[in-house]
Amino acid sequence: MIVVDLLISVIVIILLQLLGMVVFNWMTPYRDMDELKRGNTAVGLAMGGKFLATAIVLGVAAYTNTSIWNMILWFAVGYVCLVAAYWVFEWVTPGFKLSEQLQEGNVAVGVLLCFVYIGMSFAVSSLII
Repeated sequence: MIVVDLLISVIVIILLQLLGMVVFNWMTPYRDMDELKRGNTAVGLAMGGKFLATAIVLGVAAYTNTSIWNMILWFAVGYVCLVAAYWVFEWVTPGFKLSEQLQEGNVAVGVLLCFVYIGMSFAVSSLII
């Protein structure tokens, strides 16, 4: 029974991580994988930050909840906060559009966004119960 529960949890975690990355991909006007194929380091950094941030929130949600449904709920709450952080960051930087800077390969923006995502994931994860 424990093995079955573990297997189900791992499958749910993988699906949630993939869903999180798909939603983040929908938020950008360009195709993330095409930019990676072109060698766009800025997009790679931002994507890496998104992946790690999503994994941190998901890991804390899994660790602190014994129910898969509670884990999914708290992951959703944390994930919405990560998405909101992107839009708030976009709003407080009116001088340029983040997505355009990333697509142009601005590595500084990629690094900054990477750490914004990771930092927010730690902050948001502290709220998960």
